[in-house]
Amino acid sequence: MTLYSWTAAATFRRLIAMGAGLAVGAALGMPAPAAAAPPEGAYWHVKELLTMPQEWRFGTRAHPYSLVKKQIIERWTTPDGRAWYAYRELGATPPTPADKKAWRRDGSPARWSESIDGKTVRLSTEPAKGHVGAVRESVKFELAGQLLTYDEVQRLPADPALLKDWLTRAGRVGRIPDSALPGWVAGTLPQLLHVLPAPKEVRNAAYQAMLTMPGVRADGNAKDELGRPGAVVVIDTTNGTGGTATRTRTRLIVDTGRMALLSQEYSAGGGGKGPAKSSVTTLAEVGWTDARPAVPALP
Repeated sequence: MTLYSWTAAATFRRLIAMGAGLAVGAALGMPAPAAAAPPEGAYWHVKELLTMPQEWRFGTRAHPYSLVKKQIIERWTTPDGRAWYAYRELGATPPTPADKKAWRRDGSPARWSESIDGKTVRLSTEPAKGHVGAVRESVKFELAGQLLTYDEVQRLPADPALLKDWLTRAGRVGRIPDSALPGWVAGTLPQLLHVLPAPKEVRNAAYQAMLTMPGVRADGNAKDELGRPGAVVVIDTTNGTGGTATRTRTRLIVDTGRMALLSQEYSAGGGGKGPAKSSVTTLAEVGWTDARPAVPALP
């Protein structure tokens, strides 16, 4: 699980059994759901291209340059909850023409062990062999710290207000402070656009709900790193006050025709914790597939 412990999920299941809160559908006063649509493939598959700018500069002080590290991450989940995970490091590269020019002046190194400031690193231009393996525990489908079956995912609220209410109550089960709940819900809603095999009506509700949350705004249109166009949504969050406050910004590009996430750019800074951190995740593939789990292929 990525956000909360197995204990929180178990608590959630106990609450449902006791009739105390979050059972999908009936507990929200919704009509009895129709039969769930069957899966369209053997696996729900998500393939991410992760680009991580390195915090430090390399080369010489006269001709410094930046590096970015890239990797592929893939996940496959069967409708009954069995899962596989794969990753492959693609190596580090100078990202801009100016960086490439300074890198060549540095002798075009293929490996780096420290930055200009003496920070120890382990970077290489060479791709790794990669890895694929089964997830030991049956994690089913995880949303907001809760473990859901395929049928429960299909019955998630397709109304923006009801979906926000469901997530808010899930957050309280996970002991999210009330003051942090709006930002937590806003940050959880994008998961419905790629992590889970949710119906398009639920994905549309998630997108519409995002636009009503504090700190969230539409910001025109753009293309992701693969050249795909979509609508931009920006989520700004501040935690703390004064000089210790930390600020995060998440910039999403969404294909509003398919209601699927194309990319997610994340940046965080402030709080006196060193350089700002950032990353870009491009969702190269999201959907059903019959292709078996395998080590990610090189681009």
